[in-house]
Amino acid sequence: MIQINIKNISTHPLPDYATLYSSGMDIYAFLDKDIAIQPMQRVLVPTGLFIELPPSYEAQIRPRSGLAINNGITVLNTPGTIDADYRGEIKIILINLSNKEYIIHDGDRIAQMVIQKVDRAIWNVVDKINDTNRGDGGFGHTGK
Repeated sequence: MIQINIKNISTHPLPDYATLYSSGMDIYAFLDKDIAIQPMQRVLVPTGLFIELPPSYEAQIRPRSGLAINNGITVLNTPGTIDADYRGEIKIILINLSNKEYIIHDGDRIAQMVIQKVDRAIWNVVDKINDTNRGDGGFGHTGK
């Protein structure tokens, strides 16, 4: 487990795991008034949360499966990345992929957040890379 500093200016609970083995924590909309998302419209939804991630970690923002399947509401830039040096409010980009309006209310669970360890890459420039059985086979070449 990792300890992360968090500031919550909302009236809602801190992000939390729904079950013992959940990897994502639900996060809530922090709104002065409801937001109506029209079909194919995208909105930026505040959460009232500010976090201080340690170096080599990120927070990933992912859709809630129930919102996606039942209402066509998803996170547009999935997964959204919150870098370790970002200190602003966490806001969620939602899009309505359904054919009807959807209303977001203050306190609605709108997304989930996963804390992930991140390694930094160091490039090693070479003239040739090793081959594999797959080789340069691209999208869909391995079958259905």
